[in-house]
Amino acid sequence: MFASQGRDRAAPMSIDVKKVANLARIAIPDERLESLGQELEAIVGFVEQLSEVDTTGVEPMTSVVAMTQPLRADAVTDGDKAEAVLANAPDRVADFFAVPKVVE
Repeated sequence: MFASQGRDRAAPMSIDVKKVANLARIAIPDERLESLGQELEAIVGFVEQLSEVDTTGVEPMTSVVAMTQPLRADAVTDGDKAEAVLANAPDRVADFFAVPKVVE
């Protein structure tokens, strides 16, 4: 399908829209098959054009703006928030959630 896979650029592209629709689990009316086929061929043609762009020396990006992720200090804390955590618990025993026994 792509030039890098050995397809001749001059050869006409043919996309089986029924097969693509079946794989995508979508229903497409028969009268839309031809127009959708042309649209898919145009999209694949555009992707083929992108593969021809020389990207040597271009670093991969994860964002259009250079940034670093702000990190918080990796400090151990004792938590000490049992009352806040258990404030809405339906049932509790000391500082723990109480739940019904599920395994015999």
